[in-house]
Amino acid sequence: MSPVVTPPTEDVGALDDPTRREWVSFDHDGDTYLFDVSFLTSNWRCIFGQGCKGVLDHDATDLGQGCCSHGAHFADTPDRTRVRRQAARLTADQWQLRAEAKRQGGAFERTEGGGWSTRTHDGACIFLNRTDFGRGAGCALHVGALEAGESFLDWKPEVCWQLPLRLSHQVDDVEHTTYTLREWKRRDWGDGGADFHWWCTESPEAFIDHDPVVVTLREEIVALIGEEVYELLLDQLRSRPAVTWVPHPAVRRA
Repeated sequence: MSPVVTPPTEDVGALDDPTRREWVSFDHDGDTYLFDVSFLTSNWRCIFGQGCKGVLDHDATDLGQGCCSHGAHFADTPDRTRVRRQAARLTADQWQLRAEAKRQGGAFERTEGGGWSTRTHDGACIFLNRTDFGRGAGCALHVGALEAGESFLDWKPEVCWQLPLRLSHQVDDVEHTTYTLREWKRRDWGDGGADFHWWCTESPEAFIDHDPVVVTLREEIVALIGEEVYELLLDQLRSRPAVTWVPHPAVRRA
């Protein structure tokens, strides 16, 4: 599919305000959907291994950890069960720390809040293949999915494949639900987000793709909101009157 919009490249005086965002909303099947157009039409892309500075309190580019430094918290029991099932399929050639996970009693551990997350080892998620691994740095679960010819959405924890997208919902007093799809911000990590030396959706280094997020992250967006709502979103974007686009706020602040 060809891009819906061309990533913006110019500022427009009065609109050059990083606090301003453009949104699109519509109703469908009794619910309301609200979309952060500033991000979805931006040219953001993941730059893991290509200049990503990580999510530690210092520049961690050389570690090659991306946002895998703290392990992944599971959304619920089905999320954890699904990842456990896929992890059992990984080979030592795909997963550098497979033997270490077994030695420690498994790849998952309880969190202080009583939930579950992937275990961390030597400062990062135990599923993260390090830079000294023969296959190179990256998520072992992602490697397994690619080599099995399957979607990485079916292998990785929900929080991992959703980033940098965040879908939330709110139910009002009359039981009407509003779904909001936007970029994942520092605040979404809780108190720890304020300690990040760097976060990719706030940095111009990550806004370098040729196509907009609504196209490049199609698979993830459809998994979050469904094919029908996704197509309605595209219709909304295509039918909007011609405007002069301004860059995503992260680019404008550069």
